Amino acid sequence: MTTINYINQLKHNIDYKIILYSTIALFCPAPLFAATPTEDLTGTGLGIAALAIFIIAYALVVTEEFLHLRKSKPVIVAAGLIWILVGISYALRGDSHTAAEALRHNLLEYAELMLFLLSAMTYLNAMEERDVFNALRARLVSTGYSLRTIYWICGTLAFFISPIADNLTTALLMVAIALAVGAGHTKFIVASCISIVVAANAGGAFSPFGDITTLMVWQKGVVKFHEFFALFIPSLVNWLVPAAIMALAIPANAQPNANKHNVAVKQGGFVMIGLFLLTLTMTVSLHHFLHLPPVLGMMTGLGLLQVHGYFLKRSQQRQINATSAHATLEPRDDAFDIFNSLRRIEWDTLLFFYGVLLCVGGLGALGYLAVLSQTLYIDLGPTTANILIGLLSAVVDNIPVMYAVLSMNPDMSLGQWLLVTLTAGVGGSLLSIGSAAGVAVMGQAHGVYTFFAHLKWSWAIALGYAASIWVHFLINGDLM
Repeated sequence: MTTINYINQLKHNIDYKIILYSTIALFCPAPLFAATPTEDLTGTGLGIAALAIFIIAYALVVTEEFLHLRKSKPVIVAAGLIWILVGISYALRGDSHTAAEALRHNLLEYAELMLFLLSAMTYLNAMEERDVFNALRARLVSTGYSLRTIYWICGTLAFFISPIADNLTTALLMVAIALAVGAGHTKFIVASCISIVVAANAGGAFSPFGDITTLMVWQKGVVKFHEFFALFIPSLVNWLVPAAIMALAIPANAQPNANKHNVAVKQGGFVMIGLFLLTLTMTVSLHHFLHLPPVLGMMTGLGLLQVHGYFLKRSQQRQINATSAHATLEPRDDAFDIFNSLRRIEWDTLLFFYGVLLCVGGLGALGYLAVLSQTLYIDLGPTTANILIGLLSAVVDNIPVMYAVLSMNPDMSLGQWLLVTLTAGVGGSLLSIGSAAGVAVMGQAHGVYTFFAHLKWSWAIALGYAASIWVHFLINGDLM
């Protein structure tokens, strides 16, 4: 089963979390780079109506399981209505330009983010179709290591793969390995699932490619590519502290189920890995040296993948035609097609993000940004605010939370920007519903890894959260 199919199956599990998004509408401002409103319109009738539309749209999203209305549809409609109200609000004050300019800016930033994710998802889907991930899983399953050793291997791989791939895909891959080798060992599965979720989220926090929030921070320009690596040790501590504690729950002599099944990477799979690494290198280089948007490098890399897919498909078709020439063999039309990888992208999710970001952008244009900015970064101070944002991301998804922070664009040092990047990235590990990786793993290990099974170890994860912040101040104190 593909990663995208997993996501499709888990759609209803993820949706119950979305109800929590509506709470941030009361506090959350605009998305990335939204224009600051010239006056506070939050108390006007149109401002209140826009907020009500947003909440109603989310109510429809939450009831998707009962209404069978895809979650992207209500928020896209709500985005249009909210921006109409924004336009009317500014027009009534004699301003016919601000709303339109803010909307165009939001659309541009969403387009860059969407195309970046489109390229990355296509690469991952293509490598998955070539059995790159299945081969890795089969090799680990057949190693013969003890369960405790596999526990550490899965966590370590999750930590180091997620900075290159993404935390959701990484978590699904490594949990599939844990389930395959640990059938019948409940304590191992629970501990491994939690460790993998924490490791995937922590690993994604020190790389622009590891999570959507770090990608947004990099695209914003407040943290440069190489500066993210200052979070490597704090992120590692965030995972190692709870992982070391939970490892004690796994019997030292427990052995996995024997499985010698081997999977070979299909033709062209290793070339795709090389192209993906080349694409990431090109993306970073173009952004660093020429200051071009990261999306240019990713889309160019997608073009290279398409060219490779063309030659791969022709090569496979020649092999199929040669095979069909033998009367004793049946021809098999399984030639690679890059557009199959494109079709497997979760478009409902990408369109859902469009609706969410424009909805929140409209609310920000009405003035909700100023209230949150004043409360957090002026009244409480950046350190307290950034730590609280990490805790908030355990309940409300970190994407709108980070959009809010970037929209406020508070005057902070590099150390504080790294702090909020760290906390927003790893804070979701405190609860199983706090990150997309956790929610997905709950569906994959249904009935074993549950909300309360995760909650049992939340105290250990909280120790890791506190330790990572302490280590950040310890080693990056000169940046604060």
